[in-house]
Amino acid sequence: MSFGYRGKILHVDLTAGRVEIEEPEEAFYRQYMGGSAMGAYYLLKHTPPGADPLGPENTLSLMVGVVTGAPFSGQSRVTATAKSPLTGLVGDSQSGGFWPAELKAAGFDGVVIHGRAEQPLYLWVHDGEAELRPASHLWGRFTADVEDAIREELGESRVQVLQCGPAAEAGVRFGALISNANRANGRTGMGTVMASKNLKAVAVRGTSRISLADPDGVRALAKWGADHFEESDIYGMGLFGTAEIVPSQDKGGGLPTRNWSSGTFAQAEEISGREMAERMLKGRDTCFGCIVRCKRVVEVTEGPFPVDPRYGGPEYETVATMGSYCGVSDLAAIARANQLCNMYGMDTISCGATVAWAMDCFERGLLTLEESDGIELRFGNAEALVQVVERIGKREGLGRLLGEGSARAAEMLGVGQELVMAVKNQELPAHMPQVKRSLALIYAVNPFGADHQSHEHDPSYKWYPERMAELDLKDPQPSQVLNAEKVRYAVYTQRFYSCLDTLCVCQFVFGPAWHLYGPSQLVEAVRAVTGWNVSLWELMKVGERRLNLLRAFNAREGVGAEADTVPPKLLQPLRGGRSDGVAVTAEEVEAAKTLYYQMAGWDENGRPTAAKLKELGLGWVVDLQPAT
Repeated sequence: MSFGYRGKILHVDLTAGRVEIEEPEEAFYRQYMGGSAMGAYYLLKHTPPGADPLGPENTLSLMVGVVTGAPFSGQSRVTATAKSPLTGLVGDSQSGGFWPAELKAAGFDGVVIHGRAEQPLYLWVHDGEAELRPASHLWGRFTADVEDAIREELGESRVQVLQCGPAAEAGVRFGALISNANRANGRTGMGTVMASKNLKAVAVRGTSRISLADPDGVRALAKWGADHFEESDIYGMGLFGTAEIVPSQDKGGGLPTRNWSSGTFAQAEEISGREMAERMLKGRDTCFGCIVRCKRVVEVTEGPFPVDPRYGGPEYETVATMGSYCGVSDLAAIARANQLCNMYGMDTISCGATVAWAMDCFERGLLTLEESDGIELRFGNAEALVQVVERIGKREGLGRLLGEGSARAAEMLGVGQELVMAVKNQELPAHMPQVKRSLALIYAVNPFGADHQSHEHDPSYKWYPERMAELDLKDPQPSQVLNAEKVRYAVYTQRFYSCLDTLCVCQFVFGPAWHLYGPSQLVEAVRAVTGWNVSLWELMKVGERRLNLLRAFNAREGVGAEADTVPPKLLQPLRGGRSDGVAVTAEEVEAAKTLYYQMAGWDENGRPTAAKLKELGLGWVVDLQPAT
């Protein structure tokens, strides 16, 4: 009998219109554990080298983890994996909500989507069965409307729907996958991949619970979380959402402002989580079984920027990218832009950052009024922000260009390349390497582009010594250094976070620092659910295995160290506030990269060595790698 996992992977061949069920052995689940590592496994196995990200040969995987569906906080998450249309490299994106736990209740640990349908379809998965249904009537409709239509069609209000939106259908490269009309697998364009396959949605409904190896242990973990939640450092996130950190980021000089020209935004308090709670918060939503309830539900009924609570509310990254990045302090406009992203199905980070890049170009005279559809694309123009986001969602006018993402848009225009804030063509999230220096390294080396949830940020090393010691990190370093110990810190915490994305648990609930549960409790959770006598060392190896799989995919595509760069604007001194004059240097990033590769067991080109792959039980990947 299996505990935690279901032992079934659903394969969907859209070209043939066929579904099949794979039943892997227990050893497979223990080696990969689900989520991102399992998605990377199927991507390497089924997507040929040089595949077009928007072609039928690209493989899209939707994977949950071995603990998904267990009754404790933070376990209902799904990872989407495919070759990214935004970066051209491995794509990887996570989201929470109710869809992940529902897929497990329906009897599956993941869905692997192959090929392309001739006409739009959606996949209906329910209690161990799956079928493809026509979806032409759903194409082009907003996400909430599609969700309602599928539930009505199936006669089941509890169906959970993960879908691509109209933006992805139109070819926006940062199209997201959306569930509950407000949860997004936002990064790397996974929604655009789904749309390219003529697959509109995956609807799931299940009625069976997973089996637990140690139900008492699971209950004890859940009780500990409930008893300690209000005294934990994530309690404020429940009250004020992730945007609670806006003021502290600003005071530290780390709130990206006016396309990263400054780390200080004068109107930061006006776009904070507390301001959101006081002005427009209608409710606090949650994910399946989670006590934190950090998801914002906002409503605006008056003024030029109405906001429907069905589409949730903005997170910190959205508040920053649509707000301070663009110099916009109108919280209603930011919330409206967030709604448009959820309606059309777009990554708010890439979308807002691309608009900020366009504003920067306009301010410098690199983008003309004619090229901007007559819109005054100036920093602080809230109306312009909302107008342009909707144009991107429709992929019309200026939106057709900006829907390519800032890096491609700059290349197509032939201007503004030095203003692009992206790594591997993916726009930077709202955490600044200038004041948290290890971010410069991780942004550069992360396989799927700049990402803020791929390791623990610098201040935690000093602030949470007991939990850091569990990872053998005992020598805290200042935030603005990038020395050997800071590289080791980046490597270890990256592997831990990589494991979290493989287990598909929430990085707010589980982590090595300010989180509700620490590393040792992650071990307890996996043991109690699966019955496996895992150690923290084994889980760290799972995280390392996942990172090597992702890098191996890029290496197979011929990409290595040359893509591990930071944008030129990071090397320029910031202006204003506490971080005035601060910049990252190219020399420290290159030195850190070299040391990082050595610690990772990769060659000088940043590619996993045969020895490292074999050490991780990935000998089968060796033959996929190009000769060096």
